[in-house]
Amino acid sequence: MPDPVGEVSRRLMAKDGRGRATLHPQVCLGDRVVRAGRPATMSRIFKTDQCWTPHAGVMTTVSLSPYRAALTPLTDIIAAVPDWSAPSPCEGWSALDVLDHVLMTQRGLLAERGIALTPDPDIPADPAAAWREHSTMVAGLLDDPQISGIAYDGFFGPTTLGETMDRFYVFDMLVHRWDLARAAGTDTRFTDAELDLIEASAASFGPMLYMDGICRSGVEAPADADRQTRVLAMLGRRG
Repeated sequence: MPDPVGEVSRRLMAKDGRGRATLHPQVCLGDRVVRAGRPATMSRIFKTDQCWTPHAGVMTTVSLSPYRAALTPLTDIIAAVPDWSAPSPCEGWSALDVLDHVLMTQRGLLAERGIALTPDPDIPADPAAAWREHSTMVAGLLDDPQISGIAYDGFFGPTTLGETMDRFYVFDMLVHRWDLARAAGTDTRFTDAELDLIEASAASFGPMLYMDGICRSGVEAPADADRQTRVLAMLGRRG
């Protein structure tokens, strides 16, 4: 007898760079399909920095991509992890496992789209250095419109490499930043824009958010919990 649930699971799941199951990067569940246009919730995470232009004598603004906006706080947390064998909030995963997942799934996406990559970094040898090397490479690639604009048909319609990275992998970077902070014995605070993105992404995943290997079932947040604690509770994490 056909197994519709199993078939859906197989279509929605992919393998990361280490062969482990993860939600397929092209999946956008719920009633919204991955398209070339960014919704308002995505644009709000774009970080605008003020820069002084000496020769012009004026202030200019520089808009960061969602990937670059998420990159700096994550890199800071990675640099502060004292023990990579420490357990993380992701059941059965150490801090090193979390970083390995974030890094290798991004490499897997790029490789699937035919992007030539350097050999896999030796993550256990120097996790922070491996992340710096990898993220510098990815950010540079995504800055190139010819690469971020690579178009292809995802499971639910046309998309681009840049959209896929923004829609799925930035969400992953944000949530796992908190996981790594906890593994390091510290904390991290999300901005309102980051919380907007996490909430919107989680809502679009629908019930598939709680598939095995993605997020645990939500937990109850305290009645007086702040917004970050409530969002983390929705993702099965106690903030």
